[in-house]
Amino acid sequence: MRFSFVFFAAALLGGCGGRVPLQSTSQLTVIHDTSLPAPVRTDLVAPDRESLIGPLDTIGIDVFNVPELSREVQVDSGGRIAMPLIGTLDARGKTSVELANAIEAALRGRYVRNPEVTVNVKSSVSQVVTVDGQVAEPGLYPVTNQMTLGRAIASAKGVSEFAKLDDVVIMRTVNGQRMAGLYNLTAIRRGIYADPAVYPNDVIVVGDSPARRLFRDFVSVTPLLAAPLIALIQN
Repeated sequence: MRFSFVFFAAALLGGCGGRVPLQSTSQLTVIHDTSLPAPVRTDLVAPDRESLIGPLDTIGIDVFNVPELSREVQVDSGGRIAMPLIGTLDARGKTSVELANAIEAALRGRYVRNPEVTVNVKSSVSQVVTVDGQVAEPGLYPVTNQMTLGRAIASAKGVSEFAKLDDVVIMRTVNGQRMAGLYNLTAIRRGIYADPAVYPNDVIVVGDSPARRLFRDFVSVTPLLAAPLIALIQN
């Protein structure tokens, strides 16, 4: 399959070896931006970012000053949870805040005067990221709302001995469009630029890959120290 790229990023600044600036063409439009956009809710209808809760997720429920109602529960296969006094609630597709509000509404007045509820996703099987390439344990890993590229790679037990740390690609769907970001893990670890957020459905590839080679077709990265390189992928 052939891909063309519309680049949304990365003025790779100064000290990058005198690279010739990228020029817009019929297939490539250069825009100065240095971050891979976050997916919108419609991109994440299978698993979701923002801790959208799905079947078999494990969640922690804390009812302030009512310890007998605070607990850790697993969402059932139909997306429901059961709680004392309340009974069954539909949790599927809700954010943590939305579920907390629903629990508060069910408790308010009848059982607790002014309930304050906090919900946290402890583990998720519905929200996963794929980590592949030169990592110790490639596979699918749960995503929380604090997941970053570095943490995702750590979940895969880190990179392999000879991994290409300047060849790390995140592939993502944003507003229905396939996008990719090319990152230098060494630069992130040195604090040169921020460790990017990772979202459910993302595919992370460490080291050489078809995605990385597609970037190389358009620009020689030498290496990505000033900023990541972001691209829109079109069929």
